[in-house]
Amino acid sequence: MALIPFDDRDGLIWFDGVMVPWRAAKIHVLSHGLHYASAVFEGERAYAGNIFQLRAHTERLINSGRILGFDIPFSAEEIDAACKAVVAANGMVDAYIRPIAWRGAEQISVSAQASRIHLMVACWAGPNMFGNDRMQGVTLDIATWKRPHPETAPTASKASGLYMIGTLAKHAAEAAGFNDALMLDWRGQVAEATGANVFFVFDGEIHTPIPDCFLDGITRRAVMRLARQRQYTVVERVIVPEELALAQEVFLVGTAAEVTPVRQIAQHHYTPGEVTRTLLADFEALVRKTPEDVAIALAA
Repeated sequence: MALIPFDDRDGLIWFDGVMVPWRAAKIHVLSHGLHYASAVFEGERAYAGNIFQLRAHTERLINSGRILGFDIPFSAEEIDAACKAVVAANGMVDAYIRPIAWRGAEQISVSAQASRIHLMVACWAGPNMFGNDRMQGVTLDIATWKRPHPETAPTASKASGLYMIGTLAKHAAEAAGFNDALMLDWRGQVAEATGANVFFVFDGEIHTPIPDCFLDGITRRAVMRLARQRQYTVVERVIVPEELALAQEVFLVGTAAEVTPVRQIAQHHYTPGEVTRTLLADFEALVRKTPEDVAIALAA
């Protein structure tokens, strides 16, 4: 399939409160967000016309901006409405949605107190990042790049600058023949993949790293809830690389990854099993519910 450039497509994009033609959604090359990474974003999915956990994503977007020192000039209700409107305007029912807020071009220096804050929401057809045949499992290399200490970067935000090391790690993994990379943190403990949280199954229990220097993902929390409803024991703890050889199953979760089995991490091999298949099926059923039923299901 030919790659369609993201700057040359048909469609509409919500831009600072106005729906504009896709190709007209432009920013200046001296925007602060481009030069200094003063931008925060979200990745969301619409299933059957409903955006999964929309308000949770919107609240995280607003909070991410505040962590970076700015307030997005739209309310949560307005941002929710923009996300719904752009999906409808593009005639989609299943879609990937990308809101992003950034500092504009009024001031180009490290300080950007005078820069205006912009907000854009776009959507496109976005299947699972690993493809529809992901049940065979994906492969991960172990990245040399590390997730930083929370005192060296705003790790509680979904800030665009934090994804630079993810891109570097994923490119290196792909060059080595893997699908993605497993990232450690500055302590050498297991953290996450480049854009998804990671879970391990040890003797029937589900274990996952403590999100103290990376995002506590919205999909992560939903899958943990589904697992506990299935009476699985879920443990958040420090996981070290030496334990990779002991896991029976490994899977990734995230908006783009949804629930994806892992069949290899470096030299370690795994077989997607019952726990992964069960939670994948439960998650796929959950996201097709109405927002009201999702809330009820996750509160149960």
